[in-house]
Amino acid sequence: MGLPRRKFLHLAATAATLPAVSSFARVESYPARPVRIIVGFQAGTASDIIARLIGQWFSDRLGQQFVVENRPGAAGNAAAEMVVRALPDGYILLTVAAVHSISATLYQNLNFSFARDIAPVASIIRTPLVMEVSPSFGAATVPEFIAYAKANPGKINMASPGTGTIQHTAGELFQMMTGTKMIHVPYRGAPPALMDLIGGRVQVMFDVTVSSIEFIKAGKLRPLAVTTTMRLSELPQVPVMADFVPGYEASGWIGIGAPKNTPTEIVEKLNQEVSAALADPNFKARLAETGGLAFANSPTEFRKFIAEEVDKWGKVIRTADIKPE
Repeated sequence: MGLPRRKFLHLAATAATLPAVSSFARVESYPARPVRIIVGFQAGTASDIIARLIGQWFSDRLGQQFVVENRPGAAGNAAAEMVVRALPDGYILLTVAAVHSISATLYQNLNFSFARDIAPVASIIRTPLVMEVSPSFGAATVPEFIAYAKANPGKINMASPGTGTIQHTAGELFQMMTGTKMIHVPYRGAPPALMDLIGGRVQVMFDVTVSSIEFIKAGKLRPLAVTTTMRLSELPQVPVMADFVPGYEASGWIGIGAPKNTPTEIVEKLNQEVSAALADPNFKARLAETGGLAFANSPTEFRKFIAEEVDKWGKVIRTADIKPE
């Protein structure tokens, strides 16, 4: 026997509101238990430091523990795949970084797509790089360096913390845009590369400011240019690369991602909390201590930025024929 029309319409209206009510309840109660932030690198790295800073902010503001777990391996790809395969419920997050946009092309046999399978939550920090040479090197400016490099192709050794790092690809981008040719010398991390640069065993490095700024201030390294589009307050006398190589820009960056299909309302809630952190003077000061700049984006803006980074570094990797170690 059919339902009376009035009762049927009432039930239909109630059913129509259930998803919205459920969604509202889900975001209102989130997080209801501890949340894991997976870092694909060792403790003490930039990704780890930023994860712990934002994790503490989340914990203080949202009333649940955000626990950082270090899962180093495969240039951050092991941790990324772990998060890709996780339940998209907001209780597992990934510290995403510039290296992931590079690895998307560098590693051709990955079982996931970084741009497709990780939902961008929020960008947090952008880290400038500085082109620096040993004090014994003859060039004191970028134009002088370019002139020397063109006159001596293949005779300049360019250090990096490893193949496929942002420091490496920034140097390859410089070569592409200036028509120069240098020899890439990869190290296992920034410290040994910097020691050889200071000692004159290699001649140039594109390094993140947080690693190099104390050596620059002490006169142990000579900065030629910063790789962002604006001068840095910490190095006000150092020009920007685009003054000499129009269109050049490179920087490290770190943010938070989640598995694809994580509820939009949870992504938005976390993004709002990151925005609040980046507007907080004390939090911004902590970021400045790491040598980085606050970098705020909506999830949509962050997705667009990541896609642009994947495309940009993909072109560099293919043109320079960079292969993973």
